[in-house]
Amino acid sequence: MPENTTAPSDLASQYAAQVTTDLERNTEEQKRISSEIDALQEQLAVLQRDHAVLVTMQQALGLAPAAPATPEPAADPVAVPAPRKKSSASAGTKRARGKKAQAAPADAKAAKPAARKAPAAARKPDQPTLVDLVRGHLGELREPRSAAEVASALGESHPGRNIKTAVVRTTLEALVAKGQAQRTKQGTSVYYTAADASAAPSAPQSAQPEAGERPEQTA
Repeated sequence: MPENTTAPSDLASQYAAQVTTDLERNTEEQKRISSEIDALQEQLAVLQRDHAVLVTMQQALGLAPAAPATPEPAADPVAVPAPRKKSSASAGTKRARGKKAQAAPADAKAAKPAARKAPAAARKPDQPTLVDLVRGHLGELREPRSAAEVASALGESHPGRNIKTAVVRTTLEALVAKGQAQRTKQGTSVYYTAADASAAPSAPQSAQPEAGERPEQTA
């Protein structure tokens, strides 16, 4: 029994000593902070007195105040935050982008007629079109001609024009579709004549026979 009563008393003594030490430390800390607060208050009081004296002297000299009378207005520059200026700048940028976006379609529309006029400008006003050249050449022929032969003849008579066989063939087919030209076929070759050519019905017979074929002989 005596041993059981001794252990709790020792533990209580340790807690009591710890609490006493903490209280002393807390009290010393409060005294330190209080002394610092007193010193700061004294400094603040001195600054306030000096400030009042300086303001009085400034008013007596009739000078405009160079600084706010109290520290609170120092926060005035923050009254107009930077985001407002940034938003106005961004608004101006958006307006400029909108104007550019509106101007871009107009420029594109203006560029389309210019692009369409470019091929016309490449050809002289008094220069006939390829359709006119092909139609006129067919009207002068007495015998059917292939697209390659028509392109070769037009290229010789118009050296300044870039006349291609594929384009001439397309033009000839367009004339056939309009009834302004006739198309005849002999073997694998295709020949063209004018629609009103008198030799059109006899075009296959009047055309030169291909290699390997013999002309028909009459009895």
